[in-house]
Amino acid sequence: MEEQELTKTIIGCAMKVHSALGPGFLESGYQKALAHELSKAGLKVECEKPLTVNYDGVVVGEFSADMLVGEKIIVELKAGLALAAAHAVQLVNYLTATGVELGLLLNFGAQRLEFKRKTRTYHPKQPPKDFIL
Repeated sequence: MEEQELTKTIIGCAMKVHSALGPGFLESGYQKALAHELSKAGLKVECEKPLTVNYDGVVVGEFSADMLVGEKIIVELKAGLALAAAHAVQLVNYLTATGVELGLLLNFGAQRLEFKRKTRTYHPKQPPKDFIL
């Protein structure tokens, strides 16, 4: 499954979970429900995936990503009123530390599911081809 399709599947499963549970639960409950939905969709899901941060050949930190899906996408879950810039920074740091290119930030705590797609590598938006300066 290509990354774009995988991303859509993850978001679709997250929407299904949010529709059923709504806001107000702990992050751990959403994580279990989402892992179940992703498994039903035939995806490989690793929860609380341990990851290490290396610097100059030395392990300088350890953390665990909420989920690694399809061995391609780090998924970070939140259950707050809204996503904050710090949440996106955290995800990009995880991507940088692991070399994984794509991540999703999902917030189940808002009235509607919030999601952001982040990449490890910066991709500036290109102006339209007929754009004239």
